[in-house]
Amino acid sequence: MPIFSPDRHAHVPSYVKLTKQPIAGGTYRPLANDEDSNACAPSALSGHHGSKLYTQKSAIHATSDNTSIFISGAGTLPCLPEMVSSGSVSKAEIDNNEQIASSELQPHQPAEQPLNQVVSVCKRAAHTTAKTLSTAGHTAVKATKVTGHAIHTAATAAKNAWHTFINFKAVQLIIKFFRKAYGPWKKRMRFSYAFYAIVFTLLTSAEVIFLQWGMYSEPTYDKGDEVDQTTKILNSVAGQVTKFVSQMWLEQKSLFLVNFVGLGLIYLALIFVTNRFWIATLLFGTAITAFGVANSIKIQLRNEPIIPADFTFISGGDAGNIASFIPDNSQQFVENAVTVVIWIIAICLLLFLLDRRKCFIYCSWRKPFASAKNTVGTFSRALAAVVSVVILASYATNLGTGGSWSNMWAAKQGYTPTLFDAAEDARNNGPATTFLSLTKAPTMDKPEGYSKQKMQAISKKYSKLANSINKSRTQQLTDSTAIMILSETFADPTRLPDITFDEDPIPNIRNIMGTTTSGTMLSPGYGGGTANIEYQALTGLSLANFSDSMIVPYQQLVPTQSNPYSFNQIWTQKYGESGSEAVHPYYQSMYLRNTNYKKFGFSRLYSLDSATPVEHTEKIGESPYVSDSSTYQDVLDLIKNQKNPEFLQVVTMQNHMPYSNYYEAEDVLQSSVTDDTPDDEHSAINVFSTGLKYTDQATLDFLSQLNQINKPITVIFYGDHLPGIYLKEEQNPDDSFLLHETDYFIWSNDASPSANVKLDDSEAAFSSSNYFMSSAAEHMNAKISPYLALLTKLHEEIPAISRVISNRGGIGLGTATYLQSDGTVTDSTSMSKTQKQLLADYKLVQYDQTSGKNYLKESDFMSVD
Repeated sequence: MPIFSPDRHAHVPSYVKLTKQPIAGGTYRPLANDEDSNACAPSALSGHHGSKLYTQKSAIHATSDNTSIFISGAGTLPCLPEMVSSGSVSKAEIDNNEQIASSELQPHQPAEQPLNQVVSVCKRAAHTTAKTLSTAGHTAVKATKVTGHAIHTAATAAKNAWHTFINFKAVQLIIKFFRKAYGPWKKRMRFSYAFYAIVFTLLTSAEVIFLQWGMYSEPTYDKGDEVDQTTKILNSVAGQVTKFVSQMWLEQKSLFLVNFVGLGLIYLALIFVTNRFWIATLLFGTAITAFGVANSIKIQLRNEPIIPADFTFISGGDAGNIASFIPDNSQQFVENAVTVVIWIIAICLLLFLLDRRKCFIYCSWRKPFASAKNTVGTFSRALAAVVSVVILASYATNLGTGGSWSNMWAAKQGYTPTLFDAAEDARNNGPATTFLSLTKAPTMDKPEGYSKQKMQAISKKYSKLANSINKSRTQQLTDSTAIMILSETFADPTRLPDITFDEDPIPNIRNIMGTTTSGTMLSPGYGGGTANIEYQALTGLSLANFSDSMIVPYQQLVPTQSNPYSFNQIWTQKYGESGSEAVHPYYQSMYLRNTNYKKFGFSRLYSLDSATPVEHTEKIGESPYVSDSSTYQDVLDLIKNQKNPEFLQVVTMQNHMPYSNYYEAEDVLQSSVTDDTPDDEHSAINVFSTGLKYTDQATLDFLSQLNQINKPITVIFYGDHLPGIYLKEEQNPDDSFLLHETDYFIWSNDASPSANVKLDDSEAAFSSSNYFMSSAAEHMNAKISPYLALLTKLHEEIPAISRVISNRGGIGLGTATYLQSDGTVTDSTSMSKTQKQLLADYKLVQYDQTSGKNYLKESDFMSVD
């Protein structure tokens, strides 16, 4: 008896038999995939003859195995047209069409549940994603296998090639040789510390002698002079170097020892920092030799040794530009020095390989505390490096400070600093000592009585003086354009004795000087120092008031100041950024002009490499420098485009050293000199004077064009220093003062109220660049500030102030030279009470601006009403 359970088939869906539908007018198309075969029909379709068609009354979850579907020609199913056109349908479309078809075939069938649709979509999406990832994975694996196979093939080929190479008999012999030599090589000796000490002493002594040798030059003698052979030997370079060394025993002056200690401390610091003796020796020998070469060339060209501030040229990227100044007669010297440096490097590297002692002090950074030996070695190595650097820094920074430990020790050895003349100091005390003593340069000594109350009193004092002077003056400085032109090495070459010309090199400027305010300028430089003269002209401050170690304010002082004062600010205070601009047809970082001019308040500096470069860069002949006529044209362009009167700072380059064969032979001026003048000096004088001839004509043309401009314009023109080409005159004390005299003039165009004005020679015959702005204001009959009033009064009492060494008048001078109105030299002790008081006030003002509290900034001391 069959067992019947009514609940057993409760879950089976019920079916209703429908009328058999005809199959006509349709086609069979394969589905896109098996999973979508039930998407467009309520059940699996079949074309078998005699089958009965049933429709689903509830959801069917089984998946059909059919691989094709019948497409009705009448289009009874909504999804079929899309399938026909696209060949495939989405899951959502199929499910939607299934609902529609089911409802059309059986109106009583309920709709498919949404949850089932979402689950079905997710399953199919997951399946598609997995399939895609699988394909990508297979592709990546295949690519990896191919790459690995290629690498393996290449490695095998390289391995085979290597084995083939080392199997050659010659190679085998070499390998056997090195295997046999490895044992002895591993047992090679460690050089002793005594050997290190010998090398240290010899190399340091050699560098001291080499540096000192570069400070001297062979003397020349007149043909009529009777000089015995012993004197010639003693005065030769070798004789002077020997004297420098032997004075330890002959004069009890151990300056050789002072230089040895200075260089030795540098050497030791390198040894302990690198902890490699031969590497430190390589660095020390290379660096000091290069320093000696540069020092010798600078002495030859500019009569000035290398000082710490010179390294700002390198940091500013001007090393290549400086190299261009090397004269032709020094090229062989430089090449020989390069050869020596190469030998030093080669020998040091060879000894480094031969010496089994790699570390000067044993240490182990990987396991610094693994043992007592490692601990002591690591601690000693670190301590030695720190202590050596500290001692070197302390020695150098105190050497130039009186009363310090290193200064007192050096003084006992015979050290007597004369830093106001760095070249003389280097000759007497050694260039290494001079360099180290300038590493820390105090600006200037604090004047007696400096205080806020004192500076307020000075401000009131010179405000009254300014008001008194301004009562008789009717013009304003800012109503005119002022052009301050520093003409590179412009100085009348006929002023020096024993030199004559068939043709006057500067006839036009000589004529201009005769018709306008003009005179002789006392320059602190010879052969160099352009930036110092420029600094004095722009600020009104004098190098004579600074400490001896303040040699180049542009490099040692101005970069450290936050708001230094300069005269162009008179215009910028009224007109803003358009009040002042600068032109220098060379590289902007030379003497840090790009940064210093910004501090001074110039809106732009036009140079060869500035953001907006100079437009006119024509040169004369083979000269590497931009001509003065091109520079003047740039200035004219600025004037034509200006919105208001300006202060224009111009520094030319045409006549900069060296003086090679730049010009056509027929254009070169010919001079007559004494028979004992060296040929190189004579040739350089001719080329230099020819450059002055071009400057003379260009300046006349420039002033003529300014006369065509209907704007008041005043020009302050001056030469900064003489070129360092007068070798014979350098050795004659009677000519030393002449080597510091240049020329200047102040001129106004026809549109200016001060046209054709010429100040009396009693006021203008002698001057120094710190007075130029006060003299220009007097020439222009312009109102002045209290600061300019101080400079005006000081110029009346002390016409020129400069840092010059001279024996003129039989007076031995130190850091400062003061001229009377007749050009005679005076010193501070013989001055009048008025002169002493003015000079004391001037020093207080300079100290306040550079080293003090800048109390004057709080007043109107710099303001022009």
